[in-house]
Amino acid sequence: MKVFIDTNILFSAALFPDGTTAKALYEAVSDPNRGMVTDYVIDELRRIVNRKAPQKIGVLEQFLSYALLVLEIIPTPEESVTDEMKVRDEKDRPILRAAMAEHVDVILTGDRDLLESGISNPKILSASEFLKRSF
Repeated sequence: MKVFIDTNILFSAALFPDGTTAKALYEAVSDPNRGMVTDYVIDELRRIVNRKAPQKIGVLEQFLSYALLVLEIIPTPEESVTDEMKVRDEKDRPILRAAMAEHVDVILTGDRDLLESGISNPKILSASEFLKRSF
């Protein structure tokens, strides 16, 4: 299964390696699943950590050095997709665009704007929902 990993999942997994989000990330990158991100997500992650927890930059970079060994980096298309207007926050729309272009099965996120968008393809799941999935 192709699983697109959103910024907040990486943030939580990096800072709380024993939490539910980290468990979901590990599941998302474990065979037979394929975890995917975009450079947009990685850049956003670095900006957020610089702003919210600059003392954790070292932890983040160490986490990324391992995570990027198992995550596939996919392009972020510039062209809009129809469903993207269902996502309230326009900063989240490139994430949907990339996920749809790669025909992912799941977007793994904690972002309410994505979770509450009403989009059903791909499935948009929180970490706990992803761990409980039965599809």
